[in-house]
Amino acid sequence: MKRLIVVIAILLVGIAATGFWWTNGLLPANAKDKTPIIFVVNKGEGVREIANRLKSEKLIRDPIVFFLFTRMQGLDKQIQAGDFRINASLTTPEVAGALTHGTLDIWVTIPEGQRALEIAKALKEKLPEYKVSWDEELVKNEGYLFPDTYLIPRDADINFIITLLRNTFTNKYSALGTPRNGLTQNQVVVIASMVEREARYEKDRPLVAGVILNRFNIGMKLDIDATLQYALGYQTDEKRWWKKGLTNNDKLIESPYNTYKVAGLPPTPISNPGLASLDAVINPAKTDYLFYMTDAKGINHYAETIAQHNENIRKFGL
Repeated sequence: MKRLIVVIAILLVGIAATGFWWTNGLLPANAKDKTPIIFVVNKGEGVREIANRLKSEKLIRDPIVFFLFTRMQGLDKQIQAGDFRINASLTTPEVAGALTHGTLDIWVTIPEGQRALEIAKALKEKLPEYKVSWDEELVKNEGYLFPDTYLIPRDADINFIITLLRNTFTNKYSALGTPRNGLTQNQVVVIASMVEREARYEKDRPLVAGVILNRFNIGMKLDIDATLQYALGYQTDEKRWWKKGLTNNDKLIESPYNTYKVAGLPPTPISNPGLASLDAVINPAKTDYLFYMTDAKGINHYAETIAQHNENIRKFGL
């Protein structure tokens, strides 16, 4: 009997201690400190990491309590990436709730090879202040809207966004060095924008860049599908910007971007290339290839002559 009483007493003490720990962990870290602090939740960051950082910044009392509370309430899947204005006077439930809405900045990812109007769509979906007039400004900066993941203030205007993306481009591009082939920066960007769309795999980028430059240097038409896709614009039936299955009739359209009819580079970039494609143009593969075709698996096959190219088409199909 005495042993049972001891066991019950220990259990009661344990329950009381756990209750105290839990209740204490839900309290504000410092009820008197209402100084606002900008707390950033990084994209892809887990709740455990967030809880530990909240504790290290003295915004909560106990990271384990925060972790368990968010899991129990289903808030762990609702916490947004971005930055939030919170303070030490908030309770753990209030901190957790604050991180599920009201982010000051918004994460926006711009993939390599998108055209300006695709970027416009992503910005429109993410930023509440987006205006239709932004489309035109983005198009004016085609090619220089550097692909990356950005933390953008939710009230940012188009000038801020373009400056942010172009400054990133400038910083990345300057690290690549001077092109040894005598190209201007704009020529590099125009060619890289084609390489980004034409080369699915990393190893193909320098080779595709080499083919384009070989053709460009001898005044040969580039015959780049991606430039034609750019000219054709949005395909309502396919609900996409880059048309699949180009036809011979498509190759007859009148456009300065139709490199099947017009020799030389298109007048502007056709997409926004990433660092690898820019580097591929600055440091292209040195070959005598003038042709390439892409098979059904996205693998490119190269040729020096039209006869070899036609054989690749026969062997691998378009």
